Formats: sequence, C-alpha cells, structure tokens
Amino acid sequence: MMAEEHTDLEAQIVKDIHFKEIDLVNRDPKNINEDIVKVDFEDVIAEPVGTYSFDGVWKVSYTTFTVSKYWCYRLLSTLLGVPLALLWGFLFACISFCHIWAVVPCIKSYLIEIQCISHIYSLCIRTFCNPLFAALGQICSNIKVMLRKEV
Repeated sequence: MMAEEHTDLEAQIVKDIHFKEIDLVNRDPKNINEDIVKVDFEDVIAEPVGTYSFDGVWKVSYTTFTVSKYWCYRLLSTLLGVPLALLWGFLFACISFCHIWAVVPCIKSYLIEIQCISHIYSLCIRTFCNPLFAALGQICSNIKVMLRKEV
C-alpha cells in the first residue's frame, strides 16, 4: 500500500514538472525584465521647452512609435520565439547535463583527493613546524622590552 502511494506521488511530481500551468496575465512573475526592456515613447523621444513640434505631429509620432514597437515585437516573437526557445532549452539542457555529469563529480573527486593531501600536509606541519615555532617561542620568551621617555 505504501509503495503504491509513493509511486503515485512520484508520478504526480513528474507530471507537475512537465505540465506546469502557464500564467498568461503575468508573464514576468520573477521581474527579470523589470527595468531593462520597459522602453516607452517618453524614454526615447523628448522635446525640450521652446522646441515643440506641432501637436498633431507629436500625437502621430507617439502612435507610430507605440504601434510599430508592439507589432514588430509580435512579428519577431512569432517568427523567432519558438526557434530561440528551442535553442535556449537545448543550451540549458547541455549546461545541466555538464553540471550533473561532469562538474559535480569532478568537484567531489577533488574534495576526496584534497582531504587525503590535507592530512599529509597537517602531519608535516605538526612534525616540522610545531617544534620549530615552540623553540622560537622559548627563545623569544625571555626578551623584555622597556620603553623610556627621556626629557
């Protein structure tokens, strides 16, 4: 009974990972593009006081900028969104693969080897340096420094 429940739970977790619900309203839930990509007309084009164009030109320029940015983004995301998503998915899969199958085992191997070396290093320090510094400490323990202020 417990094994069946455990298997069902694992199957549910795997299903949840692969079929995660997508939020179509908030498409940047972690705010990774908070200040980077938000570019409005006022951020790019501004007329200082005394050098205004006609009101009609300003309104048409605003509309042209906004609509062309909107439709250009939609066109580019339609044409290149899926291929780039495939590319980025492949790239991050390769990075994950290398990390799981190469980087972590190398680090673990290094830590095992360095632990052995650290024991040998510690033994050498205790054998050679500790007596030397203990003797130097004994020699220097009899040194006395006196400060005198002469007027």
